[in-house]
Amino acid sequence: VQLQASGGGLVQAGGCLRLSCAASGGTFSSYSKAWFRQAPGKEREFVAAIKGGSTYYTDSVKGRFTISRDNAKNTVYLQMNSLKPEDTAVYYCAAGRPITSTVRAHESYHYWGQGTEVTVSS
Repeated sequence: VQLQASGGGLVQAGGCLRLSCAASGGTFSSYSKAWFRQAPGKEREFVAAIKGGSTYYTDSVKGRFTISRDNAKNTVYLQMNSLKPEDTAVYYCAAGRPITSTVRAHESYHYWGQGTEVTVSS
């Protein structure tokens, strides 16, 4: 499975962006999907995931970010609203088959996109 992330950019605080991750080369619909992010000088962190009919979010983005998928388009999205400067990072999409207890662990995902940069100015 090859993943291609897009949609990043520069936005002012309070603004919004929608990231997309298009998949090719495999049965994308059979995988759980997730978004992670990595800020400069920090470790990669979990942002959101969708596994079956359930969604998962890190606390800092709950109520602001929404993960969704379109299986017909082999694409997963991350709608980001009310962006904050601390959301600035490179965002990565991922696909894998985690169990529920490991859905937030990057080790659970086998396929990764190349990253798309999000910069939120204050």
